Amino acid sequence: MSSEEIATAATPATGDATAAPQTDAVTSDATPGAGDATPSTGVSKAMIADIEEAMKDVVDPELGINVVDLGLVYGVHVDDENVATLDMTLTSAACPLTDVIEDQARQALTTGPGGGLVNDIRINWVWLPPWGPDKITDEGRDQLRSLGFNV
Repeated sequence: MSSEEIATAATPATGDATAAPQTDAVTSDATPGAGDATPSTGVSKAMIADIEEAMKDVVDPELGINVVDLGLVYGVHVDDENVATLDMTLTSAACPLTDVIEDQARQALTTGPGGGLVNDIRINWVWLPPWGPDKITDEGRDQLRSLGFNV
């Protein structure tokens, strides 16, 4: 997304009564005790908070801000095989950089000491609700302001 596009997106139109509902950056339908060994498989499931923190290493290539603080991560689920499914969106459906973001997410979550947080990832690209500047965290807004964006 160009700086003009983010500046336009970050300044909501007056009288816009159709704003999408606010969602948390990362949610989970994981049951309590996630992170414990699963009795049937012995596989240790990653904690959602740890995945969220690791996803802060995934940076939007055009803006230089991480995908969590931009509000691009809508949800996270970790199955019994320790495979993370990330519900994510992009600032634009026409973004040509989905492969870059997927590669960064895979690197952030599946590599590292002990093999990473999860065994594998899947990204479920979602477009509803559409991304908007209301999804940017306060930290993301501070980062964008430091880059000269009006948010």
